[in-house]
Amino acid sequence: MASFNPPAEVTEALAKIPPHHLNIMGYVDRSEVNGPGARAVLWVQGCLRACPGCFNTASWSFEPNQIVSIDDLVARITGDPGNTGVTFSGGEPFWQASALAEVARRVKAQGLTVMSFTGFTLEQLQSPSAPVGSQHLLTQLDILVDGPYVESLAIHEPTSPVSSKNQRVHIFNPALKDRITWASDQIEVHILKDGGRIVTGYQGHLHLSD
Repeated sequence: MASFNPPAEVTEALAKIPPHHLNIMGYVDRSEVNGPGARAVLWVQGCLRACPGCFNTASWSFEPNQIVSIDDLVARITGDPGNTGVTFSGGEPFWQASALAEVARRVKAQGLTVMSFTGFTLEQLQSPSAPVGSQHLLTQLDILVDGPYVESLAIHEPTSPVSSKNQRVHIFNPALKDRITWASDQIEVHILKDGGRIVTGYQGHLHLSD
């Protein structure tokens, strides 16, 4: 179970991320299986949960992976006219909540919607002991999918927007209440310019390959 008080080495790793930057694992444009519409998806680096059956074990480490600036991310997200919003996934987005809140604020100013997955519950994120910046990020979200993945409660249905039965979809933007139509049990392949591939969507699964 994740702690609100991460080990010292994790705190040190987070502190080493330069101001106005994020440590990320991956990024794609125009995903249709990570939220409503076609969305940019940003997978952050770092998670403490180590959930059995986790789809993105490469995201657990807090060591630097891709250090990118908020400016560059906002430009990339808004620079593709096919993106109608952005989804934060991981890893655990709320360990980098302050920087993501700024990304969210800036893309929303340009008309995009913002969604996040998290292993925390909404109640935990609203508590005083939540990771730094959690409340700021929450105020910017249109949708939050909360709760850890629990392998024994896994859902394998083509119409479910969550991966396990304990997870919940919180809709903060009423305009999106009829757009919870994505399905976690789907697969999507993105071919990158360098020939690499990102496979996502299968219950949130992210594969990076050459």
